Amino acid sequence: MDNNQIVNQAPLVALGLVALAAVYSIVQVFRQDTSKVPGPWYTKWTRAVLTWNWLKGRRTLYVHALHEQYGSVVRIAPGEVDFSDKSAFKQIYNVKSPFRKADWYTAIAGARQFEHVFTTTDNELHRRFRRLLAGPMSESSLKSMVPLINSRVDLAIEKMKDEMKTRGAADVLKWWMFMATDIIGELSFGTSFQALEAGKKTSYIKDLEDIAPLGALRTTFPFLTEYTDYFPLPVLKRAKESLLRMRKYARESVGRYQKLVEADPDNVHPTLFTNMFRAEVEEKLTFQEVVNNAQGYIVAGTDTTANTLTYLVWRVCRNPAIKARLLSELQTLPESGYDDAELRELPYLTRVIEEALRLHSAAPSGLPRAVPQSGANLAGYHFDAGTTVCTQAYTMHRNPEVFVDPETFNPDRWESATKDMKDAFMPFGAGSRICLGLHLARIELRLATARFFLAFPNAKISTREGMSDADMAPEIYFLVVPKGHRCLVEA
Repeated sequence: MDNNQIVNQAPLVALGLVALAAVYSIVQVFRQDTSKVPGPWYTKWTRAVLTWNWLKGRRTLYVHALHEQYGSVVRIAPGEVDFSDKSAFKQIYNVKSPFRKADWYTAIAGARQFEHVFTTTDNELHRRFRRLLAGPMSESSLKSMVPLINSRVDLAIEKMKDEMKTRGAADVLKWWMFMATDIIGELSFGTSFQALEAGKKTSYIKDLEDIAPLGALRTTFPFLTEYTDYFPLPVLKRAKESLLRMRKYARESVGRYQKLVEADPDNVHPTLFTNMFRAEVEEKLTFQEVVNNAQGYIVAGTDTTANTLTYLVWRVCRNPAIKARLLSELQTLPESGYDDAELRELPYLTRVIEEALRLHSAAPSGLPRAVPQSGANLAGYHFDAGTTVCTQAYTMHRNPEVFVDPETFNPDRWESATKDMKDAFMPFGAGSRICLGLHLARIELRLATARFFLAFPNAKISTREGMSDADMAPEIYFLVVPKGHRCLVEA
């Protein structure tokens, strides 16, 4: 074959190689275990649509819509499946489950060396952290901290009263955010962040608010975010700088507590982090591990409770019958004062909180897990090792076969909760990775709800400054927040 023949046939050879590569790719896609799972055709080939919805704060709503169309098992991207099937949920998230957290959590943390109890994918490291942190977060341990929580709730109510006088309405989302921030600061590090006293959004509060959307960028473009010097896009630079500032806040918080201990070790009250600090002193933990977990607590203990509280107030204020029943029960409390112990005994308050957690879980999005090396059979399908599987509270809590008329805020559904309702209820996650702060969150929800409606029995959602229900549409990255980033209430 002469040179001319070789040159003439080269395009055909190249085309043949491209065709073979295309056929190989197609075969590989159809051989994937997830290819047999129902879902849109494009989810076999690309995660672009899922990623786009994630970046826009709509992933959870998008996945929920797919469940409504395709059923309880749905492919949402190549190698990724979401379940609203109860048996699969139990299998993935039970306490002894071999399904570890997916690598997505490492991207949320920023890098593997910055993992903490909420994000680590290493089960042994998680157990190590949890042993140190779980004790102070138990119901019995938190009882001693109720007076401190009470004082911050009361200050938040006073600040709302002041704003109602000057502005005509109070932004309850803002004040609940300040309150939760101060509570987690004082309970964890012995000193408050003074957010309620400041009464305005500091750079620290703004960084907390930016965590979710900027976290979406970091998990989508981890390489570009890490090397912003080479990819100087302003939004990516902002994502990295925000993460660095959160680490700085965590170091400063740990430093403040260390100064308290050094100044007067005999009179420093135990905190949620006392065991962590002791472990660092005894060289069982590194200083960086303490800081990492401090950062996790700061994030997990603030806008989570604040957002659910905000939606609870919004729901109750929009329903006069529910508010009247709640007030009637709250007004039976002793005039001389009450604390969390009395509130725990109020059945209707409990049902209102359960319903708020059902419809407005702080973290309603998917909790991704990796299929173990042995593979797994879930809901009638086999999945190979490494496949990402997840369940989202948003869909589990809206299953019409479990929760009748699921979009209606109806506290009475919890009066005779069925086993299926209890099994599908996951506002704090599930299994060994269930939220450490669930008891603290419930205490804050009980105290804040009672104090708010007793202080503002005539509370109603304001229409000032253009406030409307559109402001309360959910924006969901990992956590949920009202789209308008406000909730104005007047009384």
